[in-house]
Amino acid sequence: MSQAPAQAIQWTGAIEHGDGGQAEELARAEVYGLLAELFYAPPRAELYEQLRVAVTEAPSAGAFLEAHWLELVAASRRLSLAEINEEFVALFGGVGKPEVCVYGSFYLAGFLNQQPLATLRQDLLALGLERPSSVLETEDHLASVCEVMRYLIAGDDAGVSNLAGQQRFFNAHVRSWVTQCCEALAQHPRADFYRALAVFAQDFFAVESQGFDLLEL
Repeated sequence: MSQAPAQAIQWTGAIEHGDGGQAEELARAEVYGLLAELFYAPPRAELYEQLRVAVTEAPSAGAFLEAHWLELVAASRRLSLAEINEEFVALFGGVGKPEVCVYGSFYLAGFLNQQPLATLRQDLLALGLERPSSVLETEDHLASVCEVMRYLIAGDDAGVSNLAGQQRFFNAHVRSWVTQCCEALAQHPRADFYRALAVFAQDFFAVESQGFDLLEL
């Protein structure tokens, strides 16, 4: 993975904030935005300080998320920003295959740049989204799909950003591989801050899966 600016991927056509919708939906969008930023690059100094002083209640309602949110906050307080940066490079950077892969095609097809990526790109075009030329990572990067989910929750185009669209995208391009990815990261011996992030993310994705399943009843 390349060393990118410490900023979440921003899709062309995506927005920065929602338009004042329900608090729960905005909280979901904020979690997706946080995951996108932290999986894309080491935390910015500002975000790092925010995590260190964050309340130890989960940013999304539900006690199920709070234990691992507490671990993420604790890791931010225990580790220096330099240590987190070093961990990011050790896990996701370097020359050749990274220690932990965060691309959907790897988990779904066994290799990078396979059919799952092509299918994802078709669906993104249908949503009116395209990868900025400045972003080197492919669209099946975990940060990228989290950013798309954020947009589908908090975007201002009701024809695109709606619950049905969220469910379709999540089922097609997120839930089929994120558990494997989070488990691989959580189990890596070099992971500390990112282990805490992985288990929090895994809990959050489990809550999302359960919520979308209820829509099908």
